[in-house]
Amino acid sequence: MIENAYLLIGISVLMHVAWNLLARHVDAKSNYLWWGLLVHLLLFGPYAVSSLIANAIWDRPLFLALLISSLANTLYFIALRRAYHHAPVSLVYPLARSSPILIALWSWMIFDQRLTYMELFAISISIVGLWILAFSSRLGEARQALPWTITAAFATSLYSLSDKVAVDYLPSFSEQLGFISVGYSASLIGLSISQRLETGCWVPCKRPHWLYLALGGLCIGVAYALVVRAMSSLPASHVVSFTNAGIVLATLLSITLFRERGDWLRRLLGAIVVSLGLILLGWL
Repeated sequence: MIENAYLLIGISVLMHVAWNLLARHVDAKSNYLWWGLLVHLLLFGPYAVSSLIANAIWDRPLFLALLISSLANTLYFIALRRAYHHAPVSLVYPLARSSPILIALWSWMIFDQRLTYMELFAISISIVGLWILAFSSRLGEARQALPWTITAAFATSLYSLSDKVAVDYLPSFSEQLGFISVGYSASLIGLSISQRLETGCWVPCKRPHWLYLALGGLCIGVAYALVVRAMSSLPASHVVSFTNAGIVLATLLSITLFRERGDWLRRLLGAIVVSLGLILLGWL
C-alpha cells in the first residue's frame, strides 16, 4: 500500500510540475489559476460531485472536513495570489510549501498523532532546503509578501489535515475527485470576488490558448486528488513533504532546460538539501 502511495505522489508531482510549466507561457493578466479551476470543474465536476453525493460516507467528520478544506483552499489561493503581487514566485512558493512542520504540529495537538524525532528531523531538513531555494531569488518587496506567504502555509496545513480526515469517508477516486471539486468551486468563487475587487471584472480579461486550458484543467485537480488518495496510507505531513519533490524537479528544469542560471549554485544546493530530507523521510 505504501508503494502505491509513493506512486500516486510521483504522478501528482509530475502533473503539478506540468501545470506550473504551462503557467510560465501564459500572460499573467489571464489569471491562469482561475481558468484552470474553471476547466477542472467543467471537465470533472458533474461526474465527480455526483459520485461524491451518491457514494461518500456522509458522517459529521466528512461535512466538517469538506467545509474546512473548501475555506482553507480558497484562503490559500487568494493569499498566494496576493503574495505574488509583492515578491517573485521563486521566493513565495517554497516558503508557502513549508507547511509540513505545521501539519505535524496540528496532528499532535488535535489528534495526538506523533512523529518520531527522526521523521521530524527529515521533514525539517527538507524545509531548510526550501528556505535556501526561496532566499536564492531576488527578494522584491519581501516584507509585504511575508504575511500573505505565512497565511498560505497556514491554509495548506489546515486543508491537508481536513483532507486526511476526509479520505476515510471517500471510498474511491471518484469521490475523492468530487471532494476536491467542491473545494475548487468555493475557491473559484473566492478568486472571482478577489479579481472583481482588483480589476472590476469577474472574468479575467485574457484567455489562454485552449490547449493550455485543457491541460491545466486536467492536471490541477487530478494532481490534488492523487495527493488526497495517498493520505489513506501515509501521514499528511509525509505526503505534503513528498509533493515538494515537484519544487526540486522544477528547479532542476529551470537550471538545465530553461537555462535560468541566476544564483544557480545556491538553488542547486537548496534542491539537494530538500532531496536529502525527502530521501531520509522515505527511508524511515
